[in-house]
This record gives sequence, structure tokens and C-alpha cells, in this order.
Amino acid sequence: MVSDINKIFDSFSNDTLFINKFILQTSYSPGKIPHRDNQIEQVASILAPALRGEKPSNLFVYGQTGTGKTLSIQFVKNEILKRAKENNLPLRIEYLNCKMRKISDTEYRIFAELIKKLGGNVPATGLPTDQVYNKFIEIIEKEKRPIILILDEIDQAVKKISDGFLYNLTRLNSELSQTQISIIGISNDLKFLDSLDPRVRSSLGEEEIVFPPYNAIQLQDILKERAEQAFKKNVLDNGVIAKCAAYAAREHGDARRALDLLRVSGELAERQGCKKVTIEHLDLANEKIDKDKITDVVSSAPKQFQLTLFSIINLTEKTKEKIYTGEVYNVYNEMCSKAKTEVLTQRRFSDIIGELDMMGLINAPVISKGRHGRTREIKLSVANNIIEKIKVILKESLGL
Repeated sequence: MVSDINKIFDSFSNDTLFINKFILQTSYSPGKIPHRDNQIEQVASILAPALRGEKPSNLFVYGQTGTGKTLSIQFVKNEILKRAKENNLPLRIEYLNCKMRKISDTEYRIFAELIKKLGGNVPATGLPTDQVYNKFIEIIEKEKRPIILILDEIDQAVKKISDGFLYNLTRLNSELSQTQISIIGISNDLKFLDSLDPRVRSSLGEEEIVFPPYNAIQLQDILKERAEQAFKKNVLDNGVIAKCAAYAAREHGDARRALDLLRVSGELAERQGCKKVTIEHLDLANEKIDKDKITDVVSSAPKQFQLTLFSIINLTEKTKEKIYTGEVYNVYNEMCSKAKTEVLTQRRFSDIIGELDMMGLINAPVISKGRHGRTREIKLSVANNIIEKIKVILKESLGL
């Protein structure tokens, strides 16, 4: 057994298909961002007044996953801070990903994290929210320079705690005398602004930029550029990049997915001891990423979605028979009690069942039960080997 393991280690240490695998990671920041010149110029022109010590307009950026939103904003952020440093201009820009666990759960935690980023400190819990809010104002006033807050995946926080914290942020400037704050909100939800309180929407959406999906040709350009730096020469078989781009274009032009596909394809080829990355490796990578995507969807879902899904899994494991909405709702009530969470009405609960169906996590057709009315017949649509991973994620997230 030990000798077999050593053979695996030797094969990986002696030979590799990659020059620099990190270039295919989504956390890599390239020197240039293909096919996003127009959006980058728009962002730069909106933020440029900060170099004169003025408050830039609030900006809302949206587009589907993998369309270059965060990458472009971070690119402009780095360039404007570089210019500010060269000219000794006072400017501060802070980035917060609202999807991060234990940050977006409450308004308190969001402000606590922002305070931390600005050099202050408050306990993770325990203080009245008003006190944390006042501490945030106090720290900002000490800055005495324009501050730009980038709130990435802002829709995730609003789903969990409402848009109240955004309203407080957008009205902050009326309480400040020494500095001014601008907010850049980034969202994957194209309809997010429509769901906000009109007062928040008018303030947050002073400027809006839409990032359209990449098409297959644009994705090929991105992949070719990254592949030249990431892989050794002549490692990729003909057609791999084109098919990889086609896969991602079918998934709403998601460049992240395209890069992940290419990277995982290379990793699978290495594990098999192959000297080239083939179409077959790409197809296997596509299948693997689809499985991983399910666990990602579950971990980022709102708490009520997680409780509903966990109730379905729990009831499915207890009975081999068909399960229906009413039965799941009873289990859901018990789960809410254990998780110390409010119980939704049966109507809203039914809506969540329908949304889980649309997400592909369950199959829940509406059926007639005669004089007993209509209900949904619910069945999990997730492979058994993935269910155990989902249970671990849900138990941790819900504290069960």
C-alpha cells in the first residue's frame, strides 16, 4: 500500500502538465481583462472624482456569475489606489464579500466586519446594534478622506437580513462631517434592485452598470490567454479550448466555470498519468463540477431553504414511501424549533418547495389527491453520494 502511494507522489513530483496552475484559479487577478474595456472605463469614470477628494456616485453593478464584475471592480480599485498613492492623495477603498459565513447573518456582523477592516474592533456579538453603528460612524469620521465600500454579493446579505442595513449605509453621509462614503454594490441577481425599498433603490442605484454574459468566442479568447501561461506547450489537445468555451457559454457565459473546467481537466489528466489534456478529460471535469456545484448552491442558500431541504432529506431517510408537502411541513416545524428559527406559513413554505424544484435539488410535481385538494409529491433529485455531503453542510450551517 505504501509503495503504491509513493508511486502516486513520485508521478506528481516528477512531472506536471502545468507551468502555473494558479492562473486558472478564480482568485487570480490578470494584468488585463479581455472584453470588458467598456465596463472598466465606465467604472473608472464614476470613481475618478475621488481623486479630487470628492464623493463618487454610488454604483450598482450586476450580471450573472462569471461575467467579470468583481474582477473589473478590483482592477479599477487597484489602479485608482495606485494613482492616489503616486500623487499623495487621501483615499480609502475597502472590499467585503457579503456571502462569507458569519458576516452576512446580521446587520451587527456586517458593521462589525467593516469596523475591523477600518482598523477598529468590536466583539462578534453582545453589543446593541445601535452602539456598533455609532462606533462605525466614529471610525469613519477619523479617516477624514473619501471612503469607497465595495459590497460584493450584496443580494446574499439582503436575503438573510433584509435591506435595512443598506438603508443605514446609504443615509450615513447625512450624519458625517469629516468624510463621505460611496457604496459599490455587486450582485449576480439581475432583479435585485427591483426587490429593494424604493428609498434604498434610488440611493444605491445612482449609477448602474450591467455586465453581459460572455459568448463562446470571447470565452475562447480568455481561455487561450490563460492557458498559454498556465500549461506547458502542446499539452492541450485540439478542440479542448473550443469545447470548454462552448460548455461555459451554455452556462450563461460563465468565465469562472470555463476556467474551472480547464483546470480540473488538467488535474484529471495528471492523475491518470496522461501527457495531454483531451476532450474525454474535459467531459469528466464537466461531470465532476456539476456535482460540486450542488454543494455550493446548498451552502449559500438562505436559512429557510436549508431548513426545508434538510426536512425533505430527513423524511426521505425515514420512509421509503412517497412524501408530500404536508408531511414535510410537519418535519420542517420541528426543525425550525431545533434551529430556533421562525416558522414560515404553509403558503410560503410551498413556494420554497417550488423554488427547490426549479433549482434541480428535488423533483416536486403538483398532483391531485381528489377531494383532499392538490399537493406536491416530493423526491430528492440529488445522487446518494452527494446527499451525505449536503447533510454535513446543512447541520453545520443550521447548528443542528
